[in-house]
Amino acid sequence: MFRASLLVSLLIAAPVFADGLDRERLARIDAAVEAAIKLGDCPGAVVLVVHGDEVVYRKAFGTRDGSTPMTLDTVFDLASITKPVATATSVMVLIEQGKLRLSDKVAKHWPAFAANGKQDVTIEQCLLHTAGLTADNAIADFVDGKQKAFANIAALKLETPAGTRFRYSDVGFLVLGELVERLGGMPLNVFARKHVFDPLKMGDSGYLPAEELKKRCAPTGKRYGQTISGEVHDPRSFAVGGVAGHAGLFGTADDLARYCRMLLRGGELDGKRVLSPLTMKLFTEGRSVPPTGLRSPGWDVDTSFTAQRGELFPAGDGFGHTGFTGTSVWVDPPSKTAVVILTNRTLLGEKVSVAELRRQVGTIVASATPLSRQGRGGKDVGRPGRPRPRQVRPAQGPYRRARHQPHRPHRLRRVRHRPFAHGRRREAGRAVQPGTRHPWGIR
Repeated sequence: MFRASLLVSLLIAAPVFADGLDRERLARIDAAVEAAIKLGDCPGAVVLVVHGDEVVYRKAFGTRDGSTPMTLDTVFDLASITKPVATATSVMVLIEQGKLRLSDKVAKHWPAFAANGKQDVTIEQCLLHTAGLTADNAIADFVDGKQKAFANIAALKLETPAGTRFRYSDVGFLVLGELVERLGGMPLNVFARKHVFDPLKMGDSGYLPAEELKKRCAPTGKRYGQTISGEVHDPRSFAVGGVAGHAGLFGTADDLARYCRMLLRGGELDGKRVLSPLTMKLFTEGRSVPPTGLRSPGWDVDTSFTAQRGELFPAGDGFGHTGFTGTSVWVDPPSKTAVVILTNRTLLGEKVSVAELRRQVGTIVASATPLSRQGRGGKDVGRPGRPRPRQVRPAQGPYRRARHQPHRPHRLRRVRHRPFAHGRRREAGRAVQPGTRHPWGIR
């Protein structure tokens, strides 16, 4: 009787639901966000967690501007999240349409770009930030309008030879946005709306928010003495009209949740396929970038920019991106989890940081997932946030596990040790002549 009552009480107290997610651990997000607001890292935030194709955490904190409460439907300037969600996704759509390949040279589709030694820069290098382009060209290059701005970009010189170094570059994605317009036959914002946002029913997402959406926008700072709200914060995107490959996208946490669910479902959501499974692999699979690190075509996988992964999501398993205004996304396919953190930290100053908040929330969410508690594949995950080392078991006596059967102890084979080329080998401190008897067999 006592055992039965104890079991019932434990089941009632357990915060783990059928999906295996520990809700009690997930609730720790509240304290982390409230502490960041109190420290002055941001005026407010919206945090959303997807797990197993469902939204399992969704909460707004603080205010938009010090007085207006932050709400779940707040529209944020997503800043550099524009790069993967709008621009890189559009590039993947163009690949599926047969209009370009990752290996294509940019100059093939934009001949003027070949100037000053850029003739061999590829689309893939722009996506991976290894094209050798500067991080940002001078703002003076943008003062004469969009046409002149892109002529100036085409005339830029490389800072390093293409493909030799990872350097995060807004210029590379300005180039990609231009290619989407040239090959897609329409402006970038229209192409992304048609092929990404409308199919996913991301109704509050897009460039150049309408007046109705501007009422829900979180302000991000001041420009010319006026509060920036509903206009892109990035000065270069603003200079070319608010539509650019590197910044300019606005959206809500709910819309990003739909986008992340599409990624976790292999490119499809609610019967609408945006990308094929093979394209999804191309889009999200990490590859090495020099000198060290992993990027995918559009996403960060494992570099110094992955604070939002936290300490427990293993490096190399997931992918994500951050935005200058204080936004971030992390997607971890093995645990079927995505974390969206949206803030307008730049309203308090461009030097305040939400990097620690991102790290804390990522760690909390990872700790709440069943894979974190069991280990991936039911095994120990090793050191948090680092690749798991390969475990090698030594041979037992003259026997070792048969090759290709590392997990079947009954499949063993006897090992015949061959002598060195010079006819002698030393073992256990003594010489063994080839062809002589040995306790473990013929040598």
